[in-house]
Amino acid sequence: MDKRKIDLFDGHCDTILARLVHGGSLRKNEGHLDLERTGEYGRYAQFFALFGQPEDVPERSLKKAELWQLFQEEYRLFQREMRANEDLIVHCRTGEEARAAFAGGKAAAFLSVEGAELLECSLERLEEAHALGVRAVNLTWNYANALSGSNAERPEQGLTAQGRAFVDKMGRLGMLVDVSHLSDPGFWDVEERVSGPFFASHSNAREVFFHTRNLTDAQFTAIIEHNGVAGLNLYADFLGVHADLDAALAHLEHWLDLGGAGSIALGGDLDGCSRLPEGIRGVQDWDRLWDRLLQRNYSEALLRALFFENLMRVVSEVCTM
Repeated sequence: MDKRKIDLFDGHCDTILARLVHGGSLRKNEGHLDLERTGEYGRYAQFFALFGQPEDVPERSLKKAELWQLFQEEYRLFQREMRANEDLIVHCRTGEEARAAFAGGKAAAFLSVEGAELLECSLERLEEAHALGVRAVNLTWNYANALSGSNAERPEQGLTAQGRAFVDKMGRLGMLVDVSHLSDPGFWDVEERVSGPFFASHSNAREVFFHTRNLTDAQFTAIIEHNGVAGLNLYADFLGVHADLDAALAHLEHWLDLGGAGSIALGGDLDGCSRLPEGIRGVQDWDRLWDRLLQRNYSEALLRALFFENLMRVVSEVCTM
């Protein structure tokens, strides 16, 4: 399949932190994702996560309470890369802005935050991040924080009072609540509070491979009922014992069997995972998944929905200002 015929919208990558830590430009680097490779596709949109913990930048001697500084540093790096590559990509805040970027022959960059501790779990910092163009927030990363337990730490804890206020504020601001990494009780608290779409930007199917980072069938069904999306994660540790392209397909096909054709997206976790499935080296290989699905007689209309249209629909509905 000609890559130019494939439109691609990915819900999560850690490329900004990777560039901060390892150097290199967004245009061309040795990581999983750069604009030279994404330029081989048709329309391209990407949520770039601003993310990091003190152990990711030991030379800065940051404490957890100082992660707002890391957020600001990564934001400045993101803005520098947008200016340096303005011929290729535009920072977008809404679906309308993304469509304008595509019309101009450019890619659309959306910003997210992975782990609200980078915003001090603060409503004021959330407002500041929104003003800077952030349009999605993972409430937690692997660590529990003032908003909720995570899948890995205090997994029995749901949203705190502060977490509930944070989610409500995101709704008023027009921001996507991201439940990847969240505890199971936290997920259901979000589901109860959010009336419209929310998403799991990079999570797989727990029924296919048991890992607390993956979604239960009930959780994915709730995402369907909210007209949200879940992004297929390429991190090998969440795919299965033998992680290859067929393992990734097993998660996707399980969700299709649950009626999820309108609620599946891509969330590769590129530059955020230490091990990709066999045969996948980075963003340049998403077309291998497309080709494999065609070989299994799935329609191009379905593939366009999975690879691009489902997530674009959610962004267009939620991120309107």
